[in-house]
Amino acid sequence: MADSRAIGVFDSGLGGLTVTKELVRHMPCEDIVYFGDTGRVPYGTRSRETIKKYAAQDEKFLLKHNVKLIIAACGTVSSVAADSAGSLPVPFFEMVSHAAKAAVEATKNGKIGVIGTAATVASGSHKREILKLKPDAEVTACSCSMFVPLVEEGWYNDDDIVVKETVRRYLQPIIKSGADTLILGCTHYPVLEKAIAGLLGGGVTLINPGVAVALAVKDYLKANGKEKLDSTAGKHSFFVSDKPDSFKNLASVLLGEEIDDRKVEQVDIGAL
Repeated sequence: MADSRAIGVFDSGLGGLTVTKELVRHMPCEDIVYFGDTGRVPYGTRSRETIKKYAAQDEKFLLKHNVKLIIAACGTVSSVAADSAGSLPVPFFEMVSHAAKAAVEATKNGKIGVIGTAATVASGSHKREILKLKPDAEVTACSCSMFVPLVEEGWYNDDDIVVKETVRRYLQPIIKSGADTLILGCTHYPVLEKAIAGLLGGGVTLINPGVAVALAVKDYLKANGKEKLDSTAGKHSFFVSDKPDSFKNLASVLLGEEIDDRKVEQVDIGAL
């Protein structure tokens, strides 16, 4: 039975728009409700308890919009708080398992790199998922804490000397490991994909979790008869927990479409 309800997406800030972009690309007819917790970004430096609290509030907000499933478009939540989604009344999709599957399928030498926030790397979630699928894999993980602030500030051009040097310094462990596959373990990181690819070269496959989860969601909707049958372009609603000005400016780049004042609404997420 068709389901015309929207897909719910949340992230600690703007990075989740890279996931939304892939959802739109693969399922252009689906409606999407996006929440970016821009007032409390980043999640990656918070305690496990705080991350779980924020994730629960974000999920509650999306449920108020009667979504048919929820995507945690946040590597930190996917790594630290995904287990709390078991009580949700709708299906929940995290980023880690889908990214791990894609990396295992892509690697040729069995050496896989993972980059993410401090909380994501400390959780060891990607390594666990990779080893479930490929026990002999060699996994090298390193946190890249300054990547999120760079993206949030709009500093992501691959020819920017600050971006190039920051990427070069952070990725030294990945280069030394000989990894031929790298998971971009935070949804902000695909914005820096050109800079990362420029440093690592064509011999390293970059795994964008947004692509992996978009394909998984598409498969789920089709298999369960939950696709929206209306062939018109989907409606996209955006909510943030801080002033929407910076969101609108960067969203047009990350999402690939212009966001006007009428499409972004500020909400008090802490009041939920």
